Amino acid sequence: MAKKVLVTGGAGFIGSFIVDELLKKGYEVRIFDCIDPQVHPEGKVPEHLNRNAEFVKGDVRNYDEFKKALKGVNIVSHHAAAVGVGQSQYKINYYVDTNVTGTANLLDIVVNTKNSIEKITVAASMSSYGEGNYNCKKCGVVNPPLRTEGQVSSGDWELVCPKCKGLLKPIPTDESKFQQCNSIYALTKKMQEDMVLNIAMTYKLPSVVLRYFNVYGPRQSLSNPYTGVTAIFMSRIKNNQPPVVYEDGLQTRDFISVHDIARANITAIENEKADYKSFNVGTGNPMAIKVVAEELAKYYGKEIKPDITKKFRKGDVRHCYSDNSLIEKTLGFKPETSFEAGMRELMGWAEKAYFEDRFEDAARELKEKGLV
Repeated sequence: MAKKVLVTGGAGFIGSFIVDELLKKGYEVRIFDCIDPQVHPEGKVPEHLNRNAEFVKGDVRNYDEFKKALKGVNIVSHHAAAVGVGQSQYKINYYVDTNVTGTANLLDIVVNTKNSIEKITVAASMSSYGEGNYNCKKCGVVNPPLRTEGQVSSGDWELVCPKCKGLLKPIPTDESKFQQCNSIYALTKKMQEDMVLNIAMTYKLPSVVLRYFNVYGPRQSLSNPYTGVTAIFMSRIKNNQPPVVYEDGLQTRDFISVHDIARANITAIENEKADYKSFNVGTGNPMAIKVVAEELAKYYGKEIKPDITKKFRKGDVRHCYSDNSLIEKTLGFKPETSFEAGMRELMGWAEKAYFEDRFEDAARELKEKGLV
């Protein structure tokens, strides 16, 4: 008999691809999703929702709804979460309630009720690292503190060694790096993974943490101004507006296709070697934010240059990209989708997707809250 998997947030961007892959592999799938209007325009169930999966509308913050959704389930793929670094700095209760309380409900139900749960996977985030790893010519590998407003006020964007004050060079960030959370969102994602692994070890319940880097792909909300930077840039370019880039645009991130994220999840579910561990899921290829904006404009064939604001958003990190060696060595996982191929797929999907450029509203909110 096929295992039954509950995918929380299964109507969303990443969750829906995991649902599709699970169904292809022969699993029974139940989706548990509240259809948040910030993600799903007008609170409507998205067209991409796989009709071969059972859909249960409900909220992870509601204990009783969650308890019902877990009945008969063998595996939980926990992806329901409020997502957005900047927004989390003023919608504090909402982020903590959704991400932390939602996960607490899951674990409380698993521990205190009769159920058939055999495994849990949880979506974590690279944001919990804060700054990535750096190398100092004189001092070796260092983990510098977050930049201060005093430092960046003069346009001094790069990090220096906290010991010798020499200029630092970014290097891949591995899972052993100290997690220096720089936002409420990052704190809640760290809490999710810590809580899941704590209960996993306590009750010998196989569980896996997957720390996603910057995920992009079809089904990403093009109207949610707090979502991934690629979707935000695309919404601006499609609307013939320049993508807005903070700092000097040379800060780097690690962009990974949602298809690779979905594969990593299936691998984590099916491979016992993943149990009780945390894994980075990225590409290991750093890309400057300015270059991402320029490449997207080029793909669209538009003469639109990014607006380099030279402004600093509180809590932003300079460089962070993945060291993928642990997941490759342990599970044999390697990303397969190139950035260009992934972007062109996203563009093709976006031609017919609903979008509304709400960047200015989000930027105004951040400014009003003193975050820019």
